[in-house]
Amino acid sequence: MNIQAMMKQAQEMQQRLQQQMTDLRVEATSGGGMVTVVVNGHKHVLSLRLDPDVVSKDDVGMLQDLIVAAVNDAHRKVDDELKRTMGGMMSGLGLPGL
Repeated sequence: MNIQAMMKQAQEMQQRLQQQMTDLRVEATSGGGMVTVVVNGHKHVLSLRLDPDVVSKDDVGMLQDLIVAAVNDAHRKVDDELKRTMGGMMSGLGLPGL
């Protein structure tokens, strides 16, 4: 395989990966489902749902912690999916050591 063909293949893979990350939706929860966040593969928050029972003016700190925990978990799930996807793509190149 010549270098130009490899570069073209790498560019196509990058475009597919970008589209997959745009299309990816990851959901994560915290507080036993009291807070739910959905992010895409670019780690942009698409939605945030709060159980009405968790909203209390007397415990704003707890709600903030639950939101942070849910967002961080969603970001971790995106990272895991990206690693899985990249591993599959790289093995398809047929390069030694991958």
